[in-house]
Amino acid sequence: MAFVPVYILILGFTIVVDYFAGIYIEGAEGKQRKFFLILSLIANVGVLAVFKYYNFLNQNFSFLLHGFGLNNPIPYLAILLPIGLSFHTFQAMSYTIEVYRGRQKAERHFGIYSLYVMFYPQLVAGPIERPQNLLHQFRERFDFDYDRVTSGLRLMAWGLFKKVVIADRLGIVVDTVYSNPEQYNSLNLMIATFFFSFQIFCDFSGYSDMAIGAAQVMGFKLMTNFDKPYQSKSVNEFWKRWHISLSTWFRDYLYLSLGGNRVTIPRWYLNLFIVFLVSGLWHGANWTFIIWGSLHGFYLIFALATKNGRERFNNFFLLNRFPILSVFTTFALVSFAWIFFRADDVNTAFYIATHIFTGVPDLIKKALSHESVFQAIGTSKFDLILSVVLIAFLEIVHYVQRKKGIYAILNECPKVIRWSIYYMLLLVILFFGEFNQSSFIYFQF
Repeated sequence: MAFVPVYILILGFTIVVDYFAGIYIEGAEGKQRKFFLILSLIANVGVLAVFKYYNFLNQNFSFLLHGFGLNNPIPYLAILLPIGLSFHTFQAMSYTIEVYRGRQKAERHFGIYSLYVMFYPQLVAGPIERPQNLLHQFRERFDFDYDRVTSGLRLMAWGLFKKVVIADRLGIVVDTVYSNPEQYNSLNLMIATFFFSFQIFCDFSGYSDMAIGAAQVMGFKLMTNFDKPYQSKSVNEFWKRWHISLSTWFRDYLYLSLGGNRVTIPRWYLNLFIVFLVSGLWHGANWTFIIWGSLHGFYLIFALATKNGRERFNNFFLLNRFPILSVFTTFALVSFAWIFFRADDVNTAFYIATHIFTGVPDLIKKALSHESVFQAIGTSKFDLILSVVLIAFLEIVHYVQRKKGIYAILNECPKVIRWSIYYMLLLVILFFGEFNQSSFIYFQF
């Protein structure tokens, strides 16, 4: 609305449609209930299709017609994609689906339902909440609670640290290399891809921390959206830890609706692939996102199809005694897929994917000849070392959290030490934060 004031009508339209759809679904019987649900879903998906996918589909249609020597008569739309459209669309859809399934009563208070869709901490980038978790909280009274407020502020500060100190610092290198990958060797492509893996995590989880923390300050509890994803031992586990609100949304409303794993094995594999294909498309109207989603679908299907063979192999060579190998393998697979997520177009993505390893022999030869293999990648040597130290610090924190929560540890510290840590964190943000970088990556979705 700040860019295009009339865009507030988009939210207004979907809110009015879903508000009445929920009431009609609850009061109807038989096929009428399904009719009102479908009407609601068409309205929500229709808005998403027009603003996010119309030009993408039209462009591909033009490409198809061009192959037959024909011109596309359908015009393109000069429209701006509303920030966070996919997030509040999915949150609104979960409401009508839950009412249809009988797990949520229709909300009669128009203001409270509107607040459910437009709750400002998580409106533009989640977590994507379910009505059972959030709606009832808007009717509860929250008095001031010192521990709750300070806990929320701590979480907000940690999220801000991840965003401006880590993510935006790493983003300088990533943007430099990914904007002109042809100018850089394999080592630089590896560094940029490695950095992007942590940039997108710190950027997105940092927003989630700030959203959850801001809500907590006011008394509201939002769902956890990230749980140390880069310490996962498999891609399947990764998706149980990464963007949890979206992965569970697809599981509950798409995967299970397709039949889940209660079908034949080929159909089960197809269901998984469809879910990740749609997940890729959800992230953006670009073939890069579709390939990214397809890669993760392939990872999961391949893991399932080779499970027995891999277990025998790991047992024979005693690899199961070293779980860290599974963590590194999973991280490598996820990072490789991130190439397609980050690249501006498919050609750029394939260039990076095919050159990130092919230049390694040349790098080794140069290193043995004492030639320099490092190129300038948009940052100083100090900032590069600092970036690696920050990533290591982040993962150490995550490792410690596996045994005991950081906040529990802080609460056990004397007040002087606890507040010294708080002030130190704020000073690090002020002195080492990159405040001239881009906004949150997931705002574009």
